[in-house]
Amino acid sequence: MLSSSLTTVKNLHLKKRLCFLLKLVCFVTSVLIFCEFLIYYVVIFQCRWPEVKGGAHMGEKETSDSALKAIILADTHLLGEIKGHWFDKLRREWQMERSFQTALWLLQPDIVFILGDIFDEGKWSSPQAWADDVRRFRKMFKYPVSTELVVIVGNHDIGFHYEMTTYKVNRFEKVFNLTSGKLITRKGINFVLVNSVAMEGDGCAVCRTSEAKLVTLSHRLNCSQQKLNHSNKGCSDVEKLPASEPILLQHYPLYRKNDAECSGEDSAPPGEKNIPFKEKYDVLSQEASQKLIWWFHPRLILSGHTHSACEVLHAGKIPEISVPSFSWRNRNNPSFIMGSITPTDFSLQKCFLPYESRVFTIYCAAGVLLVILILAHVQLLTPPFCFAQRLISKHKAV
Repeated sequence: MLSSSLTTVKNLHLKKRLCFLLKLVCFVTSVLIFCEFLIYYVVIFQCRWPEVKGGAHMGEKETSDSALKAIILADTHLLGEIKGHWFDKLRREWQMERSFQTALWLLQPDIVFILGDIFDEGKWSSPQAWADDVRRFRKMFKYPVSTELVVIVGNHDIGFHYEMTTYKVNRFEKVFNLTSGKLITRKGINFVLVNSVAMEGDGCAVCRTSEAKLVTLSHRLNCSQQKLNHSNKGCSDVEKLPASEPILLQHYPLYRKNDAECSGEDSAPPGEKNIPFKEKYDVLSQEASQKLIWWFHPRLILSGHTHSACEVLHAGKIPEISVPSFSWRNRNNPSFIMGSITPTDFSLQKCFLPYESRVFTIYCAAGVLLVILILAHVQLLTPPFCFAQRLISKHKAV
């Protein structure tokens, strides 16, 4: 009789331990699922496509419903085999993959632009390492047939100007079906894709080819808009494009002295805003910047490279938006731009991704709670509680 009672007590204790262990596993699993999966839906679900305000110049058919919905992001910097630690790669690539796939599922854009520095080590990569980086990129940034992906080249993809070679440029263009100085037109909107690394102005082979293509595109666009400085004779044999002022997409920003005028929570840190930018390294040269403005008279310029957000006006009327890095390795608060664009107008809205510091705080709070639950279960916290209860009882008795 006594032995059966002891067996029953042991079984009860075992069941309680297994039940407690199951609860701990469920708790830890829930925290992991929220921080590594659900949080992206919670945050991105709050983002909304901006409405195109329009105006007197806007046609009846050019409404927000008919606008091209574009997502713009930059500087993903997929780590390579040389500098990339395996855990850092695993963590950052998971974050970017979940953010990108969640954004596609919730927002359903027509087109996605990535403004360069897709890879961190493209300038050094061996053919084998390059193939591995491309494979990982295609897995992370896969997209449905209803969405188009357009990639612009950056200095980390092919190297700075002194590292850039025809081989690296051709390797990048082959993978992403891109040519330097390419124009794409979607829903009557002209986008000019600029290889800003090739805007050195020193007459190198890649630079000459890229600039020649840009000059040809400029002529086509100006003829299509019937600019007064182009005679009908000069434009008679030119294939016409939609008469829409173009949007420039490039990696390097146009020339600006520094980020002192930039504002917002994702702009450069206060200690870095007044550091002068180096031409042809941090930003394009003044000469190259003036060329692009003179050639295209763009209505909007989108760039990356600095990893921080900024909005500036060129020539007093042309806005340039510097898009911050999409990688948590470069920022605590990555984001991307959502744009509703028509042939005559556009409206932009920023969509922030989960703050890594907040995710870390959730993990820390969950860890502390987990420790408290375990200590309470093994009754290590019972004596202090009992001591407090005895003090309260004595105080009441007095």
